Amino acid sequence: MTGSDDKRRGAFLEALRGRVVSTESSEVVPRGMRVATAFAWRLLVIAAAVGVGIWLIIQLKLLVIPLLVAILVTALLWPAFTWMLRHRVPRWVAIVIALVGTLSIVSGLLWLAGWQVARQWSSVQDRTVEATGQFRDYLIQGPLHLTAQDIDGILSQIVSLVQEQAQLLLSGALAIGSTVGHVATGFLLAIFILLCILADGGGIWRWTTRLFPRAARPAIDHASRAGWVTVVNYARTQMLVATIDAVGIGLGAFFLGVPLAVPVAILVFLGAFVPIVGAVVTGAVAVFLALVYNGPWIALWMLVVVLAVQQIEGHILQPILMGSAVKVHPLAVVLVVTGGAMIAGIPGALFAVPLSAFVNVVAVSLANKSWKTGHDPASADLIWSTVPRQRRPSR
Repeated sequence: MTGSDDKRRGAFLEALRGRVVSTESSEVVPRGMRVATAFAWRLLVIAAAVGVGIWLIIQLKLLVIPLLVAILVTALLWPAFTWMLRHRVPRWVAIVIALVGTLSIVSGLLWLAGWQVARQWSSVQDRTVEATGQFRDYLIQGPLHLTAQDIDGILSQIVSLVQEQAQLLLSGALAIGSTVGHVATGFLLAIFILLCILADGGGIWRWTTRLFPRAARPAIDHASRAGWVTVVNYARTQMLVATIDAVGIGLGAFFLGVPLAVPVAILVFLGAFVPIVGAVVTGAVAVFLALVYNGPWIALWMLVVVLAVQQIEGHILQPILMGSAVKVHPLAVVLVVTGGAMIAGIPGALFAVPLSAFVNVVAVSLANKSWKTGHDPASADLIWSTVPRQRRPSR
C-alpha cells in the first residue's frame, strides 16, 4: 500500500470521526437552540456593524449633516429644477434661479418674522408683565391662597437652580464661538454640495455605482432610483403639509388676535419638517402666546385651532399624502423619529423619516429583484437622469 493510500485512509477516518462527533453534538444540543444560536450570532454581527456605522456618522457629523441637508434641499428643489430643464432652460441658469429663489424666499420669511417681532415686541412685553402680575394676584387671592412669601420662595428656588447650572451655562456660552463657526462651515459646505449635485448629479452617481461589483450595479442602480423617487415625494409632500399647517395655525392666531401671528406661522412651517415633535412644540408656543397676551379663554380657542389642524394633518393629510409618498406606517414614523432624536438630537429627528423611507424602498426593491423585470421607477425627476442605464444581465 502506497503512502498516498495511507493519507487518503487517514483523511477518511478523520472525516468519519468528525461526522460522528458532529452527529453526537447535534443530538445533545436541541435543534431549536442551534437555530436560535445561528440567528443570534448573525444578529450580533449586524448590530455591531450598525453600531460602528452610527459611531462613524457621529464622529463625522460636521460632514454628514451638511451632506444630508444638501440632499434634502435638492429633493425639495428637484421638481422645479427638472421642470426648468425640461423647458430648455440652461442648467447653469436653472441652478442660479433655484438657489437665488430659495434664498430669497427664506430671507423674506425671516425678514417678515423679524419685522413683526420688532413691531409688536414692546406691547407683548408689557402685556407679559401685566399677565404675570395678574397670575401672581390669582395665586394669592385664588383657591390656592399662597402668600407673597411662598411665591418669592418658589422664585428663589428657581433662581438658585439656575445658579447651580451657571458653570454649565458658562461653558455653553464659551462654546458659542466654536458652534457658530461649525454652523457657518456646515452652511457653506451644504451650499457647495448642493451646487455639485445640481450641476453634475449624474456624474456623481455614476462614480458611486462603480464602487460596487459589476454584477451588483444594476440592482443598486434600480433600488437607489426607487429610493430617490421616494425621498423627492417625501420632500414635496412634507412641503405641502407644512404649508397647510402654517396657514391654518397662522390664520387662527390672526383671527383670535394672538400677537406675532406671522412668526408663529413661520415657526409652524419650519417645525412641521420634524414629524410629530415639531407640530407639538410649535403648537405649544402659539397657545402659550395666547395665554400670556390674551388670557385663558383665547388660549383655549387657540388650543382648539392647533388640535384641529393637527388632527386634520394626522388623520387626513399624513395617511393620504404622506402614506402614499413614503410608504412608512405612522407607528414606524414615531419610532424612527424618537430613535433619531435620541441618537442625534434635532438633526436625527429631521432626517429619520426620509432615511427610513429610502432604506425601506431600497430593501423592498432588492428583495423583489424588480430590476430584472425591466421596469424602472416611474418618475422623470431622477437626480441621475443623465446616467446611462446599466446593462441588465442576460437570462
